[in-house]
Amino acid sequence: MDSIKVCFTVLRQLRQIRHSVPTETFQTLVVSLVVTRLDFGNSVLVGLPVHLVRRLQSVLNAAARLTYHLRRSDHITDALVCLHWLRVPERVQYTIAVLTYKVLHGQAPHYLGPFTRVADLPGRRSLRSVGTNRLVVPPVKQSTVGSRAFPVVGPQIWNDLPEDVASAESLSTFRQRLKTHLFTKSFPDCFLFIH
Repeated sequence: MDSIKVCFTVLRQLRQIRHSVPTETFQTLVVSLVVTRLDFGNSVLVGLPVHLVRRLQSVLNAAARLTYHLRRSDHITDALVCLHWLRVPERVQYTIAVLTYKVLHGQAPHYLGPFTRVADLPGRRSLRSVGTNRLVVPPVKQSTVGSRAFPVVGPQIWNDLPEDVASAESLSTFRQRLKTHLFTKSFPDCFLFIH
């Protein structure tokens, strides 16, 4: 969790220049120096204990507060919605879902795949599920480590996606639909469209 300390250090440094930089420029600085650091390698954060997820979320909240000059007592949801930032659990799901899409479409390293589709199971007759995008979730021997492995988590997250998201014809379309889906899941009371 050294990245959390580094992110807070960067935010303290950015606070010194906040008043002399336009909001759009400052937002770009925050995203490039803080948010990307949180997102780097966040696929390994699946199954992280809640108290650690809260610490990561506190970095994202602090970045949003600094961007919009909010106090610690101010509500943060509106700022996150205006910035179109997903919460930490949804950011992790986004990363894994995109990686799963790349594996399924041959755009990822071969050691990450292949996954088995439900319709491809041996002995399965041709049913309506032949055209399904669902994946087989392999059994897990060790629930502490095995349930966090990509071959298990990837299909689990993929199977939870709506059909219109999973059946996207291109990676860019998939990313747009996925972010919209996760955004409405993260902020159910907001009816914004993400472009």
